[in-house]
Amino acid sequence: MSIIKIRRPVSAAERRMKVLKEMSDEDLMQQFQAGSVEAFDLLVSRYKDPLTNYLYRFLGDARESEDLLQETFMRVFRNRHSYRRIARFSTWLYTIAGNLARSEYRKRRRRKVQSIQSINRDSEEYEIEIPDDTFRPDADANGTISDEYVMDALREIPDDFREVVILRDVQQLSYEEIAEITGLPMGTVKSRINRGRTKLQALLKSVYSPEEM
Repeated sequence: MSIIKIRRPVSAAERRMKVLKEMSDEDLMQQFQAGSVEAFDLLVSRYKDPLTNYLYRFLGDARESEDLLQETFMRVFRNRHSYRRIARFSTWLYTIAGNLARSEYRKRRRRKVQSIQSINRDSEEYEIEIPDDTFRPDADANGTISDEYVMDALREIPDDFREVVILRDVQQLSYEEIAEITGLPMGTVKSRINRGRTKLQALLKSVYSPEEM
């Protein structure tokens, strides 16, 4: 006896979702601006992991990274009509996330440096940097750079170098995109990336062999 398989009809919602999934980021953003929350959800799905990786590499704190990830997408939601298609969506998104990360990093540095009145002969006030004990390398983080030694080294290089190295070597963005995100001239971007890589190699020389770096 033959078995007849009956296909379930594809609903209109399923057909629409299939069409949305095949759209570019910019097309999805246009759909979102027109009122499609499903388009926004797809953009979140596409960029949640790479953005988390970027923010974590920048800040070194999983909880803060998650908070800034939520804030980034909230700003995308609130400011969706300010997006213009002349810019790639990914560039616009990373600009928002980068601004938030830089702001948070500056706040953290101000918090870490506390003015302590020392007990000394001259009654002078010294500023002592309080170590940040909140850093916990995330063993489950997925990304190009996942080794805790590299994370520690990234925290050691200057802020200006760290950001562009992460954007280039972790996020695999083009020099053009990095220049747009940071607002820096192309020559400055390339110079900072090269200098940042050199500093990273020097810091990691005792950990990795030259072939591995």
